[in-house]
Amino acid sequence: MKNKLLALSFFLLIGSGVIAQSGYQWKTATTDGYTYKYVTNDPTKSRFYTLKNGLTVILSQNLKEPTIEFRMAVRAGSNTDPRTATGLAHYLEHLLFKGTDKFGTMDYAKEKPLLDKIDGLYEQYNKTTDPAKRKEIYAQIDKTSGLASNYSIANEYDKMIKAIGGQSSNAHTWYEETVYNEDFPANATDKFLALQAERFRNPVFRIFHTELEAVYEEKNRGLDNDAWKMEEKMSALLFPTHNYGQQTTIGTIEHLKNPSLVEIRKYYNKYYVPDNMAIVLAGDFNPDEMIKKVDKSFAFMQSKPVTLYNPAPEKPLTKIQKVDIYGPSAESVEISYRGYAENTKQSMLLDLISSILANGKAGLFDINLNKQQKVLRSSAGYQQMKDYGVFNMSAQPKQGQTLEEVQKLLLDQIEILKKGDFDESLIKATVANSKLGLLQAFDNNAYRVDAATNEFILNRGTKWDKSLSNPDEMAKITKSQVTAFAKQFFINNYVIAFKHKGEDKNIAKVEKPAITPVNTNAAETSVFTKDLLEAPTNPIAPKFLDYKKDLNYGKVGIADVITVQNKENSIFRLSYRFEMGALNNMLQPYASQYLTFLATDKYSAEQISKEFYNIACTYSINVGNEVTTINISGLQENFEKAVTLVEHILANCKPNEQALVELKSRILKARENNKLNKSAILGGLMNYAQYGASNPFNSTSSNEEVKNITSDQLISILHNIDNFKHTITYYGPQTLEAFTESIGKLHKLPAAFSPEPQAKKFTYTNNATNQVYFADYDMVQSEIRWIRNGSAFNPDLTAKVNLFNSYFGGGMGSIVFQTIRESKALAYSTFAVYSSPDRKDKNYAMIAYVGSQADKMNDAVAGMNELLNVLPQADKSFDASKYNALNALETSRVTKDDIIQSYFADQKLGIDHDSRIDEYNGLKPLTFADIKAFHTSNVAHKPYNYCIVASEKKVKLEDMQKFGTVTKLTLEQIFGY
Repeated sequence: MKNKLLALSFFLLIGSGVIAQSGYQWKTATTDGYTYKYVTNDPTKSRFYTLKNGLTVILSQNLKEPTIEFRMAVRAGSNTDPRTATGLAHYLEHLLFKGTDKFGTMDYAKEKPLLDKIDGLYEQYNKTTDPAKRKEIYAQIDKTSGLASNYSIANEYDKMIKAIGGQSSNAHTWYEETVYNEDFPANATDKFLALQAERFRNPVFRIFHTELEAVYEEKNRGLDNDAWKMEEKMSALLFPTHNYGQQTTIGTIEHLKNPSLVEIRKYYNKYYVPDNMAIVLAGDFNPDEMIKKVDKSFAFMQSKPVTLYNPAPEKPLTKIQKVDIYGPSAESVEISYRGYAENTKQSMLLDLISSILANGKAGLFDINLNKQQKVLRSSAGYQQMKDYGVFNMSAQPKQGQTLEEVQKLLLDQIEILKKGDFDESLIKATVANSKLGLLQAFDNNAYRVDAATNEFILNRGTKWDKSLSNPDEMAKITKSQVTAFAKQFFINNYVIAFKHKGEDKNIAKVEKPAITPVNTNAAETSVFTKDLLEAPTNPIAPKFLDYKKDLNYGKVGIADVITVQNKENSIFRLSYRFEMGALNNMLQPYASQYLTFLATDKYSAEQISKEFYNIACTYSINVGNEVTTINISGLQENFEKAVTLVEHILANCKPNEQALVELKSRILKARENNKLNKSAILGGLMNYAQYGASNPFNSTSSNEEVKNITSDQLISILHNIDNFKHTITYYGPQTLEAFTESIGKLHKLPAAFSPEPQAKKFTYTNNATNQVYFADYDMVQSEIRWIRNGSAFNPDLTAKVNLFNSYFGGGMGSIVFQTIRESKALAYSTFAVYSSPDRKDKNYAMIAYVGSQADKMNDAVAGMNELLNVLPQADKSFDASKYNALNALETSRVTKDDIIQSYFADQKLGIDHDSRIDEYNGLKPLTFADIKAFHTSNVAHKPYNYCIVASEKKVKLEDMQKFGTVTKLTLEQIFGY
């Protein structure tokens, strides 16, 4: 949910540039009395309006599907938090989902005196230091909050968003921004704008102490995150004066414990004003009509000047500063340099240098470190903020390698850069690859609004022309300019962090306060909500696929061909799809990895990477458990070059014994690191619970078997892969006839396909009693997943399953979220779904999750079990869930090569048509009684497997034994090595 996110950098988002055009100039136009600015040759055709009250509105029309992406951007974040109340902007972000005096409440006149009392109690609490007195005041806060909750309606905002068809409600806070995200159907525009206007008119900060507890949980999740700790400590050294380093978005534990609703209200009144805000919209609308609607909806906002954060300049860093981070995750090294302000020549150079060092194919890191396997993995990037940027390099050590050795390898690449030991063509190739990235990125409404939002945050959108012309300017940069700048910039003025595996003896946590569950009143509806939802909406007709008409079918030799013609641009995406994977041959994933380091009789491995980068094409071999694909993509003008090169590589790759030795060492090291990853551990527990000791997760080669892998084994797989049955798929400008003729000349096929190796099969567990699978991990929180195997796949259940998931456990308006997080404040993250299989021969699974403080584990388990056994009835929530499910199908548009992927997904389920047709028709007659019956038959009062990852120092064995029979699994049992 409303996670702390890193702000999206326009240049990180779409590479370093846009489609090269001549002349990006600001122009002004007026339509129907509304004046706007735009930039010539802007591929997004964005319009920049400033309304009379100072509100910025940015509109980008995109008619390809009947949906609209929305951002409400505020130029205020952790930078503008008061020094004595860090984390305040982030609290406020959470509270903007709680409603106003018109919604989120049944009777605001009766609720308000209680809310005012809570405000006063928090002020007393903050000024009190005596622990006993603080406890007494908090008890009053808890009691008064309970009384106030008799009048509140929890998550009514989320229910409205769901009811009008919204799909992705979220928000984030970062250094200089707070941004609210929505995605809604075009036919709900009037309702949506009315809701947003009301949301920001007079927000009421209700249900605060339980929401604050969710923020505590978010803080504790951060304290369990080694990367988060590393970033915080490095930022403090990079920015000893600026709030980039002196204040964190989540806030300090001390400030979290002493919140002030009075200060939050002051912050809102100061920064949430139209002169400091922007509405950004991209999608299916007429901009001339949309601006009128936005203006009318937000005319209530009054212009007010804003004084933003204006820090003193940082003094230059003059020495190397080192920090050591300890925690259970894998070791790594990170080196950061302080960069420059946005839209400067220096920032452009650093952005370019990041691609020269690491672009995934032909950068110095890619060739000298990753390709030569000198480290486990390495990367580089430039992150741009408003006042400064951060240039970052990182790497993980391979087996037996020290962190100091990794540090030297990273810095050696900087020395190579300074000397100019790189091909100047990298600069041109970077621009060419950015063009390709943009062709794909700006087709997506979310990319459009995020790019424009970031521009507003950085410079109020005034430099959009410069951002668009950035690639043209970057293309002018010479190698000598890069080396000269590198010599001046990369000196001994960096911050370096060594991440060690070990116990963090200084780790803290936010303690759990005593909280009485509040009433959610989920069945109630405010007058505002009733009126909003009853307003008529013009329906949108669904558009489903007809696989016989929307796909083109052909043959090349003995291989089936499926194509979709790209009539929009020159991008192509080609795949060879094999219905076999790692479960057919455990060596297949290793062969794919090995190929990266192999030369042919014509090219070195380095030359291959550079050639693909130079022609702005990519290729990959993706090996799943059951499906393998060879993927090639790029611009159609380079289609023949790219395909010819891939065919040559597969047919002519040669053994490299030293590369294999290094690869096996890296595989073994990566396996060690996997055992330090709590997400991987939890995933392994889930597989163990679902299938038993032998399962898809741990069905892999032993370490000894890895050590004994030979080049002949892997080369044989690569040379012979095209001899197995595969389907050729193509999305691109060519017609079916033209494509089959082209690919027929380039792709060699056998006279007959070889039979695939038999895939390994697994048996589902069927436990008659509750089982607990526990893995010990050094962490503040506990993570618990419930899982039980359900019945075999039945296409007739799809509509019912999806509606149940939406109502019960999917999203902020669901029963699970409202109860576990909103009412009982037991977790920051929680969900529950009846998971559908991806193949007709697999079973459903009921899965639930709670991530909470370890000392809340018992309460969290009890809370979830209550919901698993008894399904609460909330008619308005059910109606909203059903409308949302229908609307999602009505407004979704499957296009381009997604049509091909949809076809294969349905084929795997044994369905020969667009399965959404059956789901849509199946949804219409469903009632709550159907969902309740489904819950009773498939979820309630059933034995479950509990998968728990937590520190055995913080959870008790006797508590887990109350859930079921406890089995503590070793990492070897979980991972299979």
